[in-house]
Amino acid sequence: MHSRTSLANSTSSTGTSPKNTKFSGWSIARAGLYIQMIHSGLVFNAFSLFSDELRQEFGWSNKTLGGAFALNRAESGLLGPLQGWMTDKWGSRVVLRIGAVIMAIGFFSFSTIDTVVGFYLSYLLIALGSSLSGFLTITVTVVHWFERHRARALSVASMGFAIGGTLTFLVGLLIDREGWRFTARVAAVVTLLVILPLSQRFHRRPSNVGQFVDGVDPDHREDGDTYELVPETQHFTAGEAMRTKAFWFISFGHAFALLVVGASMAHLKPFLVDETTLGSLHINVVIGSLPAMMGVGQIIGGFLGDLYSKRLLLAVAMIGHGGGILVLSIARSALLIWVFVLLHGIAWGLRGPLQQALRADYFGASDFGKIMGFSALIIMMGMVIGPIFAGIVADATGSFRTAFVILGSLATMGSLWFWFSTPPPPPSRLRETT
Repeated sequence: MHSRTSLANSTSSTGTSPKNTKFSGWSIARAGLYIQMIHSGLVFNAFSLFSDELRQEFGWSNKTLGGAFALNRAESGLLGPLQGWMTDKWGSRVVLRIGAVIMAIGFFSFSTIDTVVGFYLSYLLIALGSSLSGFLTITVTVVHWFERHRARALSVASMGFAIGGTLTFLVGLLIDREGWRFTARVAAVVTLLVILPLSQRFHRRPSNVGQFVDGVDPDHREDGDTYELVPETQHFTAGEAMRTKAFWFISFGHAFALLVVGASMAHLKPFLVDETTLGSLHINVVIGSLPAMMGVGQIIGGFLGDLYSKRLLLAVAMIGHGGGILVLSIARSALLIWVFVLLHGIAWGLRGPLQQALRADYFGASDFGKIMGFSALIIMMGMVIGPIFAGIVADATGSFRTAFVILGSLATMGSLWFWFSTPPPPPSRLRETT
């Protein structure tokens, strides 16, 4: 099933020889790290910081704020198929630049809002921009550049989400010092200054610049190197992937994980403020440390993912997600809150890059953007349901704890989705020719 890739015959449009060209894959992965650091620090992990300010200033309910976060993620999911097509059609560089501009406009708009409608509209722009300039676009590009070291490269790019936790801490300090409106304007400027220059590093495929997947020229391998690539003719199309059990099981496993991720991202600070005795500085440290623990998980996942079964590692990560928020549901002391940070953060970091690497291992890179885009329609359900459900329960009962118990139980049971996501058989068009 494995043979040399057709990339061996590719040359640069500028005539550059692959032998004399430094492999660009790791530079792309590092650029993805920096971009996702911006998204983590200014959008995802900072949402609960902004939402707590809005709750205090306008008196908006947890359901209203959780609904905005859910709508934010729903838009990203609905955008998935179109974004996957755009990335495959136009290339990641163009999509990243469009997203950066829209995200900056969203933050400028957010800094002026006074109504719920204005809040929702501005966050829709932020969601649209962060989606186009973020995770899916970066992941699709990295998948095209790596095969043997795919899990490691995706872990490097995903490390930005963890490192962004330090930005979240700074965002919290800036909000306390200058206010949330000023902080939103700063976020808009930082978005443009960071993402637009970094987008220049993104090339759609190695063959576009005369290079090879993993930097390995199949015609010039060293003696003893048995490394071979799966030819693109054996990759799944989006339609073929969607007809497999693995596509649906991985997507539902991802969605069940995001029940916990979405609820904690939208409501962690309100929970810590209302239902624990932690002070403001301690709360900011906790929120900033959660993505730092993600970094630990990403390092572990990047190392283990290229050596051991990704689906079994993912099943273990789901137990970490569920166990973490179950601990949070009974936490009143700092000790148990830090146990949550440890379990949930490491599980989050471990799961993120491995589930993308597993998809690419099963379905190949040729149509990966579309495959990820259609997966997003399922995945978004976790990010939509988790925050809204937790907000409704908190408003009805006066506490997030019951919602956390239910969501944690679902995430733990969700480990079965990954456990049973075994490799799919080859596409029918290949079986018919053998």
